[in-house]
Amino acid sequence: MAGQIPFHKPSITQAEIDAVEAVLRSGWLTSGPKARELEAAVTKYVGSSDSASPSSAPGTELHGVALSSCTAALHLALIAAGVGQGDEVITSPYTFVSTGETILYLGAKPVFVDVEPSTKNLDPSKLDSALTKKTKAIVMVSIAGHPCRTQEVAKMTRGRNIHIIEDAAHSLTARLGETPVGTQADITCFSFYATKGVTAGEGGMAVMGREDWADRIRRLCLHGLSDAAWSRYGSGGWWDYDVTELGYKYNLTDIQAALALAQMARAEEMRKRRESIARRYTEALRGVPGIKTPSVAPGVRHAWHLYQIAVARAAPVQTVGNKASQEEGRGTGRDALSLALRADGIGTSVHFKPLHLFRWYQERLGFSTGQFPVAERCFEETLSLPIYPDLSDSDVDRVADRIRAHMGASK
Repeated sequence: MAGQIPFHKPSITQAEIDAVEAVLRSGWLTSGPKARELEAAVTKYVGSSDSASPSSAPGTELHGVALSSCTAALHLALIAAGVGQGDEVITSPYTFVSTGETILYLGAKPVFVDVEPSTKNLDPSKLDSALTKKTKAIVMVSIAGHPCRTQEVAKMTRGRNIHIIEDAAHSLTARLGETPVGTQADITCFSFYATKGVTAGEGGMAVMGREDWADRIRRLCLHGLSDAAWSRYGSGGWWDYDVTELGYKYNLTDIQAALALAQMARAEEMRKRRESIARRYTEALRGVPGIKTPSVAPGVRHAWHLYQIAVARAAPVQTVGNKASQEEGRGTGRDALSLALRADGIGTSVHFKPLHLFRWYQERLGFSTGQFPVAERCFEETLSLPIYPDLSDSDVDRVADRIRAHMGASK
């Protein structure tokens, strides 16, 4: 068998190693100057003087707060937006568990709206029926790196005091036309998790146009301590600080920030490589029976965090090749293909099992199978293929060739 092709491999160069080493030698490891530099780099990347979020006046400066994860960013964004006990927050069921959990942390109720089959993002045409007097916020989720229709939803809810938060964990480098993701929602939440287009190993950021929200999120991410807490160990700092409200331990360290800063310098280069891989997959898998490749809406720049194919549930998967694939790859649909590829040494994954299918959501919140059929169909058919900057063209071709072989397609 040829060498293993993992589902993901981080792209780390000497620049990232040098950046982290410099922080380790500096003597300042926790949140500090590098975290502030990362905030400036991200807000510069996603924003400009004439593209502010809907919660602020045109020309308002964007503010970023570096945090320990995108989950932390979503949690604090909901707090800043005023979400609390008994409120309703609309979101998509087709997302990672953190999107729903952060709503539940606050005693609010997640209200799900089904998704578009083409993008797997929340379908605005189905939003009206979910809006009530209790709706406090809408969390839009950009799946795989395809930006969601945040601006359209913001127009639909204008004048109703409903804040729009974007879970853009997959979409730092994406754009809608010339508008970057990060300037379309009241607050946009990014991820720097190990598999993301820009990584800090772990980490996240909240970006917004309201300085008062940014100041509050900055306090909340370090136990609710007053501003003086940030500088008490620095030159001219002092030990005294106050607690203004109960907060959390959600700050990003300078070690992580230095890694992400080095990655930000390569963000466009890495996105272009992902895009090249996506084009190569799409061309190689064109016309394969039982396989549908991802679509991109007109005028959209996809971040290609994930490359997701749809495998028809009844599509037969042939057991081609070694004995392991004959034992494991028999059957139809997504799971059979995933097992066959695993036997070939090719890693795949599934993103995502809809939230309403989890036992906790069904037993505690009353959701049931069948409520959101588009999300369920997407889950049953979707398979994520390897896509990362260091994946070679020959590896891409090998993945595509094995899929064609298993699906009975001729070359």
